[in-house]
Amino acid sequence: MDSIKMGNLSKKRIEAIDLARGIGVFFIPMAHTLLIYGSSYTQEESWLGLVVHFFGKWAGVFLIAMGFSYTLSRKNSVLSSIKRGIILMLVGYLMNFLKFIVPILLGIVPDSFIHAYGWEIPIGLDKMVYLVLTGDILQLAGACLLFMGIIHKYAQKHKYLVLYIAVTVLILTEFVRGTQAGIPAIDYMLDLLWGKDWNIYFAVFPWFVFILLGMFFGYYFNENKKNVQKTFKLMSFVGLATFIIGGALCLQNYEFHMRDYFHTGIGGVIYLIGCNLLFFWLALFILKKFKSNRITDLFFYCSRKITSIYVIQWVLICWSMGFVGYHDKDIKTSLILMVLFTIGTFAVQKVIDIITDKTTLSSEKNSNKIPAKAT
Repeated sequence: MDSIKMGNLSKKRIEAIDLARGIGVFFIPMAHTLLIYGSSYTQEESWLGLVVHFFGKWAGVFLIAMGFSYTLSRKNSVLSSIKRGIILMLVGYLMNFLKFIVPILLGIVPDSFIHAYGWEIPIGLDKMVYLVLTGDILQLAGACLLFMGIIHKYAQKHKYLVLYIAVTVLILTEFVRGTQAGIPAIDYMLDLLWGKDWNIYFAVFPWFVFILLGMFFGYYFNENKKNVQKTFKLMSFVGLATFIIGGALCLQNYEFHMRDYFHTGIGGVIYLIGCNLLFFWLALFILKKFKSNRITDLFFYCSRKITSIYVIQWVLICWSMGFVGYHDKDIKTSLILMVLFTIGTFAVQKVIDIITDKTTLSSEKNSNKIPAKAT
């Protein structure tokens, strides 16, 4: 690795980030298939559920990669960040509409899914609005982008500022989590920031910590002349330390520090930071040991298509509930469904790629046509 020239170092850095993110994207349909279709036993007590829960902590990888890549992007001005943030949030709400409301209106959602929310059938408009406004990782990423441009403006030459903000967010979460004003519209915005209930799966507090940490390593990377080895070595040291410290805190008081994956406490966040940083180091190790092949190319493809793959797999999984069922499958059936939905997701993505390529090609041909001379 030391002998690789600087230009290749930059390329390796990008590949390591993309590989880690792409591996996570590839397994998303499998994790969500189990979440929707696996029975309580399959999810919580079987070997399959334990494996998926142990390895399925990918959100931090996406967020750290997002923060890292943001520092290298040309689209990191305050205005550009706000525009991108709003667009990403709108994509998230559109996804919710597609995966929840469309099948409800078509009558293909199983009663068991509605009953899982404690609702009666038919559900009213207020319940549909609740589903559309559910906070997923796309809403989180979009909301964080609203702040990232401002932070970047002042932190790009003072990288430790993002660490101070990250520590502040991590600590303040325990004091503000669940705080509301009693006004529905304002309460929803506060929930996006630090909600503790299941209408928001990924609140800005504490998940913003991962993005800020990614920004720190991005600044460190730039300051050290894009030195991959040095940057990822620091990642591995910080990852190992936070893995040990966070793990110890969770063992000491699991209910306070971990709670659940989406609403973790201080120790849980620190532990997950360690897991995800070590995974980035593992991605670089894989690239150093193995040449580029079809498998790594697939993961790089997943990284490039992360948003569309995420939306596609959720829509396919939710639209299929009316035909497959909900939360009642054993290990064998769950495994089969995990494979099928993964294949289905990539098949739909490929069709979209073909249509997009043809549209782009046709547009380029039209723009290159020479206008006929006037007669």
